[in-house]
Amino acid sequence: MDCTINWMPDSGMAFAAETGSGHLLTMDGAPDGGGRNLAPRPMETVLAGTGGCTAYDVVLILKRGRHDVRGCKVVLTSERAPADPKVFTKIHMHFVVTGVAIPETAVERAVALSHEKYCSATIMLGKTAAVTTSFEVRGVA
Repeated sequence: MDCTINWMPDSGMAFAAETGSGHLLTMDGAPDGGGRNLAPRPMETVLAGTGGCTAYDVVLILKRGRHDVRGCKVVLTSERAPADPKVFTKIHMHFVVTGVAIPETAVERAVALSHEKYCSATIMLGKTAAVTTSFEVRGVA
């Protein structure tokens, strides 16, 4: 896996990332750091990527279990260390899974498997942060 980051000097402290799969992502800094608040902060993208990684796992595990999953939302809240390096110290992930007759035990298992075995982002961040989870299952007609 690779990624190339280019500073866009005309934008203050904005950066363009081109991923190894050929996709572009823009990041920017806060105005107090020379940015213009035109895109997510780099650490926000780390948190978003972690949420995407675990959501991917949960949906895939449920689908492989032949569950009729229709939606999966993960709301992440976090805390960072007050001094540099400002690593994540706490991350909470609340999953909202929507589907038809999905047992809570299946969602609980999918979340646990993601966090204990499959989600490399969560497992990596778990080296500095206390990662906790919660979930709810919402049925659809």
